[in-house]
Amino acid sequence: MTILSLQQVTKKFGATPIIRGVDLDIQAGEKHAIIGPNGAGKSTLFHLISGRYSVTSGAIKLKGKPIHNRPPYQIARQGLARSFQVTNIFPHMNVFENVRCALLWSSGYRYSFWHLLGKATRLNDRTHAVLDQIGLSSRAHYPAAELAYAQQRALELGIAIAGGADVILLDEPVAGMSHSEAQSAVQLIRKVTEGKTLVMVEHDMNIVFDVADRISVLVYGQILATDTPLNIRNNPRVQEAYLGEETAGA
Repeated sequence: MTILSLQQVTKKFGATPIIRGVDLDIQAGEKHAIIGPNGAGKSTLFHLISGRYSVTSGAIKLKGKPIHNRPPYQIARQGLARSFQVTNIFPHMNVFENVRCALLWSSGYRYSFWHLLGKATRLNDRTHAVLDQIGLSSRAHYPAAELAYAQQRALELGIAIAGGADVILLDEPVAGMSHSEAQSAVQLIRKVTEGKTLVMVEHDMNIVFDVADRISVLVYGQILATDTPLNIRNNPRVQEAYLGEETAGA
């Protein structure tokens, strides 16, 4: 079943086209990677899907319902969450509070000033469960700004999954990590997205080929190919446009 569909999506900034008629169907439960050279439009595509940018033309559907040009919070409430290239957390709040904030809406809390969250047992139990998932229980009361970089990325992933989204967009989730940190991050991503749909932008081809069920190659704002990792690796057009002979032959 198609859970996320892009239909002839275009985006222009002034007269400059960045996304040029993208068609892409992503299946429920799929692990899908979007790769391409710098400037191909990968992050712009994520911004369009998540509502940060409006589309110039075309349609984006989540679970069969249009989400293009809607506010990000509405899209999030329909079950889509994302991370950013630059870590996006609440640095002056502690780790526990960061995750608890992400749980408020899905736990039935709305805009109010009279709820004492410290006494919200079910909410706090759910927060601890997410912290267990992402391996940050021992850092629950640390200010988020004091976490190591890889731990901040794990916290951001926890925030993304806390609201119960079943479609997760991750924008370069292992960028800036050492090899060992990246391997641990991949294990965490696999764990927390099990049974969910994952769409990932990533430049580390070893991770892409290891994680993805299918890969889409974006070049100059257009999808050059969408296929299995093996077929993408062996695709001459992809090799010429992006991967290069050395990567393709690895």
